[in-house]
Amino acid sequence: MGRGKVELKRIENSTSRQVTFSKRKNGLLKKAFELSILCDAEVALLIFSPSGKAYQFASNDMDRSIARYRNEVGMMEFNNHYHRTRTIEFWMSEIDNLKRTIESLEAKHKHLAGEDLSTLGMKELKQLERQLKNGVERIRAKKRRIISEHINLLKKRQRSLQEDNTRLQKKVCFHFFYEVKLHETNISTRAFGPEECDAFGRAAAAAVLSVHTTALGYEKDGQQEPSSDYKNV
Repeated sequence: MGRGKVELKRIENSTSRQVTFSKRKNGLLKKAFELSILCDAEVALLIFSPSGKAYQFASNDMDRSIARYRNEVGMMEFNNHYHRTRTIEFWMSEIDNLKRTIESLEAKHKHLAGEDLSTLGMKELKQLERQLKNGVERIRAKKRRIISEHINLLKKRQRSLQEDNTRLQKKVCFHFFYEVKLHETNISTRAFGPEECDAFGRAAAAAVLSVHTTALGYEKDGQQEPSSDYKNV
């Protein structure tokens, strides 16, 4: 016994309509697949359900099939115009978004500078206060780190200067005792008077003092202040 002829009209019952859509949609997708295999045809099928959900089948690439269809029916010019319009709309939207972002950032910058606070409520003011406190703590931590690094550098320079000073003092002592030995040899062959001995002693002491103060950054004659690098140490 054959099936009765189905009257083609909208199914009023929503449940029956959904069941019928599901069955016929699956059958249509199956037929499209069979047609592409049996006949080596390029098939592209799009189905939108009553709720707006999309179903599709394409034997090749769907976009390529749609572009081919538009080209075949003379829609390429319309397609290009559509894409140009969409491109302009997209960039206009991007410009508007960037303008809103700039305005928001400028407002935040003013708030951080303590300006234009009349538009903020208590919640926003508390949040701004927390942000400023956190920022101040980070700035202070950075300053402490820089100061600590500078102090360590100055300490290294101080140690280096002290080592240079010690080497210079050793050199002065060596040359001083060499001169003493040389003059002792001269004394054994020639007698000095009291004034000559005193002058020699003052000259030797002045040489030691001159080397010592030069290592510390002084100039003997002008009695200048220590050099800025050593003074900072």
